[in-house]
Formats: sequence, C-alpha cells, structure tokens
Amino acid sequence: MGKLHDLIRLVPPPAEPVAPGGDWQEAEAELGLTLPSEFKALAARYGAGRFDDISLLSPGELATAARDLLGMAGPFRDDWPEAVPFALWPEPGGVLEWARTGNGDSLCWVTEGEPDGWTTVAWNPRAGADRYSLSAVSFLFAYLEGRLDSPLLGPPPPEPWFEPHRDRSHVYVRLSDGDSPYEQRLRTLRDALSPTVDRGSYDDGEGNRQHHFKAIGRDWLLTYEECYGHQIRIAFPPEDGGDARAVILAAADAMGCRVRSATTIEGEPVWLG
Repeated sequence: MGKLHDLIRLVPPPAEPVAPGGDWQEAEAELGLTLPSEFKALAARYGAGRFDDISLLSPGELATAARDLLGMAGPFRDDWPEAVPFALWPEPGGVLEWARTGNGDSLCWVTEGEPDGWTTVAWNPRAGADRYSLSAVSFLFAYLEGRLDSPLLGPPPPEPWFEPHRDRSHVYVRLSDGDSPYEQRLRTLRDALSPTVDRGSYDDGEGNRQHHFKAIGRDWLLTYEECYGHQIRIAFPPEDGGDARAVILAAADAMGCRVRSATTIEGEPVWLG
C-alpha cells in the first residue's frame, strides 16, 4: 500500500535535503539489526525533518531512541503489562522506534521477519497502541493521503507537507485559568498568529486536550493545551525570540489569562525578567 515513489508524488521532497546522509552501518551494528532498505532510501530523499507532526529519526538517533523507549516502557510494562502488548528491542521481534510526534507518540517497527517486511505500531503511554500491517513508508503514504485511520495521530493535514529540519528555540508559557471557554481562548490565540494550519489534536473528553498548529507566515510551531497544565508551547527560529515574546504575551492577555511563568525546554526562566 504505497511505495516510496507514491509518497514522493504526494509530498515532494526538498530540493536540498538537510543531512540526508548518516552512517547506516554503524546504526545497524549498534542495534544488531539490518534496517529496511526503503526507509534508508526515504531518509536519503527527504533528509532530516517532519511529515506534518511526524519527525523521522536519523541513523544516529535510532539506537538512542531504542534505549530510551526500553528505559521508559520496560518498567511501565512490568507494572501494567496490558499497556505494552509487544516485545521491546533488543528482545526478539521487539518494537524499534523510527519516528515520533510532538504529542509524544512513537511510530515503531515490529522487528519480526525480514526487515523490508516489518510492520508498524503507533504507541503512546497515555492512549495505548495500534498495529498496522504497513511498512514505515506505506504507513506515511496511507496516513498523509487520508486513507489510514490512526486514533493516536488524529486526522492528517488537509494538504500533506514535509518540513526540513530547522533549529528552533522552545518556550513553555504557563497560564492562569481564563474566564472564557477553552475553545474561545484557542481561537483568540490562533487569531493572534493568523494564518495558521492544524497539526493535530488530542482530547480525551475529560478535560485533557491539546491542539497543535503552525503559524505559517512566521514558521512557528505551537501547542495549546490543558494536558500538562494550562500552557502554550512554542518553537520558533532563534532569531525570532523578540517577536515571539511580544506576540505570545499579548495573545495571553487577549485570552484573559495571566502568565505565571515562561521557561525554556531546559526549565530556564525567560521573557518575564
């Protein structure tokens, strides 16, 4: 269901991919596995970057991601085995992450059989796992074309796109509660950043919700949420720091919210000093 040439037709790769190389032999030696040939070709054509909110892992990131997933999901599986219904790398047939989303979802191979026949698991510790009889490339094509229902990822973008990797600064802006409803606050925020495009959402119906979107003209990526506290998360090119501060603080005021704190992804205070 969809080969690399189909994906290229649907989502043209950049003319000059960012970091399209990588040492696949070193990655395979570290993992003790031969990796799918079509995924290597995918990485060569597109380079580092993301399809919508799906960020591909480079050869150098695969082993680190595998160890991180094992360290996180291993203890989780010990306590709640029903929540991780598959083996984990380096166990035989264990799952191995090949991409992740800004919402904390992992896209993984099930490393059973020949590498070019590996299928895909979409997994998130909050929401469970779904398995698809699709390779990584076929999964991307089917999802972006709108023919694959993925409850974890949500609906695909109206117009599928690939964004080459770019260095960004990340700021988390914690907010007080506002008097207006969540949906109205979200509209106010997006109006302040217009034009915007959806990048997915999450809502468990119990007040835990996230909305991801992109401010197109500014090339900023944002999440507005009430999952991990009431906050705005924003990623922007470092040179846009002053503009991002002014726009987001003004938007928070228009939303009727007080800014309680603003920190970098490392937890360092910014913007309010």
